[in-house]
Amino acid sequence: MFFEADRIAAIREMICSDTVEQREAALAKILPMQQSDFEKLYEALEGNPVTIRFLDPPLHEFVPTEEKDIELLAKTQGKTVAEIKDIIASLHEFNPMMGHRGCRLAVTYPEIAVMQTRAVIRAAIDVKKAHPNWNIEPEIMIPLIGEIKELKYVKDVVVKTADEEIKSAGSDLHYKVGTMIEIPRAALTADEIAKEAEFFSFGTNDLTQMTFGFSRDDAGKFLGAYYDKKIYESDPFARLDQTGVGKLVKMACELGRATRPDIKLGICGEHGGDPSSVEFCHKVGLSYVSCSPFRVPIARLAAAQAAIRNA
Repeated sequence: MFFEADRIAAIREMICSDTVEQREAALAKILPMQQSDFEKLYEALEGNPVTIRFLDPPLHEFVPTEEKDIELLAKTQGKTVAEIKDIIASLHEFNPMMGHRGCRLAVTYPEIAVMQTRAVIRAAIDVKKAHPNWNIEPEIMIPLIGEIKELKYVKDVVVKTADEEIKSAGSDLHYKVGTMIEIPRAALTADEIAKEAEFFSFGTNDLTQMTFGFSRDDAGKFLGAYYDKKIYESDPFARLDQTGVGKLVKMACELGRATRPDIKLGICGEHGGDPSSVEFCHKVGLSYVSCSPFRVPIARLAAAQAAIRNA
């Protein structure tokens, strides 16, 4: 959503801000764009459930790499090229997928969560007015939780902002706040996490990375040797490892339900399009899968087959 020319400029402005006020000014430019995105989502889904994951990627993914773009950003920000390069260098992380991303962005910069909450709620209120017969109930998903205090901190920001927007609009809109379970610690403490989360979405791409201890982007260098030596039978990023990662998913389901019996459980990631993984999800009681669009037909067929086999 953020890489179009007008949007990336505002995101970069936010990243290069020195104060909360500067960040809020940059985020104010992004707010109507996000709101428009979410309005289109609600319109397309026609009252069906919509889950929106809050900003997840590390900020270094948004900064410019070309010299001309760096110079333009410096001019826009009233900074020197050297200052912008220092900011870019400061965002470098040795392992960014396990670094400053997900809920950690909202803990560091809660104004990001405020902006996204406003966009989600305002869009829902406007579309609900246009379609009063649609049941619009946004599901706000906070990513990369590993500690209940993280979730509570970000959730408090979301709830305060959402309730203010709903009250100001005189609306009766309902919403849910949940999280992605993609860190092993979250799965192991899911009974605690469920005290704050109304739903879980298992982010099995990251959960697989962190459980196996290797990167999805780098594993191709050695996985071939593992297949040849029969150490692994298949790519754990394509077919869910039911023995290890699956055990964490199953445990988290059981712990989450023990705390919140009506908790909604699903899976988000490429495993959602793999038939054997979908069948596993069915067996442990997940209610939905989310995957890349081209995998949806396979996921639907696999879900139907799993339902028949386990009827």
